[in-house]
Amino acid sequence: MYVLRTGVAWRDVPAETVGCSGVTAWRRLRDWTEAGVWPRLHAALLSELRRADLLDLEHCAVDSSHVRALKGGITSAPRRSTVPVPVPSTT
Repeated sequence: MYVLRTGVAWRDVPAETVGCSGVTAWRRLRDWTEAGVWPRLHAALLSELRRADLLDLEHCAVDSSHVRALKGGITSAPRRSTVPVPVPSTT
C-alpha cells in the first residue's frame, strides 16, 4: 500500500516505515501472489463480513480495474465486421 499511495520505487521504501526493506516487501508480495494468498484472503474477508452481517451487496460498485473483462464480452447482438470493404474503382 505504501508504494501504491506514495508512488516511490520499491528500493526507496523506508524500512522503518514498513518494517522491512522495499526489496524484501516486493519479494514477499511476489511470493504471496504466486502462492494465491490474495484470492484466499479476499474470500476469508468476505466470509467474515457475511458472518457478522456487515456485507451489504445492495449498495456496492464494481470497479473495472479489478474485474477481468471477457474478450468480446457476452452479447447477442451481431458483430460488425472489421474486414475492409472493397471500394469500386473510379477508373
